[in-house]
Amino acid sequence: MYPYLHQHHIDLQREVREFALEAIAPVARELDETARFPWENVRAMAERGWFGVPVPRDLSGMGCDYLSYVLVVEELARHDASHAITVSAHTTLAMSPIVNFGDEDQKTRFVPPLASGQVLGGFGLTEPGAGSDSSGTGTRAVRARGGYGITGSKIFITHGGVGEIFVVTAVTDPEAGSHGISSFIVCKPTVDIAEAERVGVGHRPSLPYTEGVSAGAKEDKLGWRASDTRQLFLQDAWVPEEQRLGAEGEGFTNFMKTLDAGRIGVAALSLGIAQGAFDVARDYTTRRRQFNRPVWDFQDVQFGLAALAAEIEAARHLTYHAAWLKDQGRPYGKEASMAKLVASELSAKSARRAVQFLGGVGYTSDHPVERMMRDAKACEIGEGTSEIQKLVIGRHLLKEATP
Repeated sequence: MYPYLHQHHIDLQREVREFALEAIAPVARELDETARFPWENVRAMAERGWFGVPVPRDLSGMGCDYLSYVLVVEELARHDASHAITVSAHTTLAMSPIVNFGDEDQKTRFVPPLASGQVLGGFGLTEPGAGSDSSGTGTRAVRARGGYGITGSKIFITHGGVGEIFVVTAVTDPEAGSHGISSFIVCKPTVDIAEAERVGVGHRPSLPYTEGVSAGAKEDKLGWRASDTRQLFLQDAWVPEEQRLGAEGEGFTNFMKTLDAGRIGVAALSLGIAQGAFDVARDYTTRRRQFNRPVWDFQDVQFGLAALAAEIEAARHLTYHAAWLKDQGRPYGKEASMAKLVASELSAKSARRAVQFLGGVGYTSDHPVERMMRDAKACEIGEGTSEIQKLVIGRHLLKEATP
C-alpha cells in the first residue's frame, strides 16, 4: 500500500504495534490520571533499541532510516502520546543535534548513552519571554575560564526533570542577532535517581554534570500528562569549550534544521493519535446498537468515518513522504511543515469526532478518546504552532515562485 515501506519497516511496525497493545494500552489511563512517568516502559523501549532508531550502529543506535523512526513514533502514539513524545523528543531534539553537528569527541561521549536509552535527553530552546520567536533568545553565554558561563532559563522542556543530557541555546554575541546564538551540551542528574536506579535506566553518574543547571516543578498539563515537562534553569552554569556544539553563531541555523526533522516526528505522533481515535470509534460503532441496529448502519456515521479514513491516509502519505525525502538527502523543510500542519490538525479533528461518535461514554475516561482529544492539542502547538507552519510553508512557496 505504501511504496516507501519495505519488509524491515513492516516487521518493525508490527513489533512496536504488539508492544504498544500489550505494555502501553493497559497502563495508559493510570499514567494519565497520575501523571506518572513510565520508567518501566522506558526501560523496555530502551532494551528494544527504540531510543536510537536512526542513529548509526557505531554510536549504539539501530542504524535504521528516518522512516523507521517515524513508524515507531506513530505506533506508540496509537495507544499513548506520552510514550511517543518521550521517544520523539529524545531522538530528534536532544540527540540528533549532537549526531548532526557534534564533533567526533562529542558524538563518542554523549550519543551512545542517549541512543541506548541509558539516559534521556532534552532540547532547551523555548524561553519564558520567547515562545514562537525562536531567535528571541535571552539566555546568555559569556566566555569564562576556558569555557562559558551560561545564565538563563528554558521553558516547556520535555525531560527537563528526568533527562540528563541537554542541548541548549544561548547568545554569545548580543550584537549579531540570530547569528549570535550558539548551542551547548549541558548535563545534570535526573530528578528521579531512585526510580532510575530501580529500573536500571535513566541515570549515569559518570556524565560530566554541569554545576548550576537545575529543573523546576513538573508542569501540570492538559495532555501528554505522563510525559515529563519542566522549566530548566541555568545559573552561571560553566560549560567547557569542548561542549559547545559547532562554532559560535551556528546555533540558530542548527536548531532550525533540528526543528525541520522534529516536525516529521510530531506529524507521526499526530498521525498515531488520529489513527488510534479512529480505531476506537470504528470498533465502538460496529458493536454499539441503537434503535435495534448497529450505530455503524447510520449513514452519517459511515460518512464521517469514511472521510476520516481518507484524511488519515492522506496525512500518512505526507508524513512518510517527508521522512523519505530526508532519508534521500533531499530538501524536506516544506514537506515537514506540511505534514506537521495537516497531521496535527487532523489528530484534533479525529479525536473530537471519535468522542462525538461514542456519545456520553466518549466524554468519560472509560474510553481513551477523551485522553486522545487532550493529547492532540499539544500537537498543534509543539515544535511550531499551526500558524508557524503556515508561515514556513508560505516562505517556501514564495521562494519557489521567485525567478
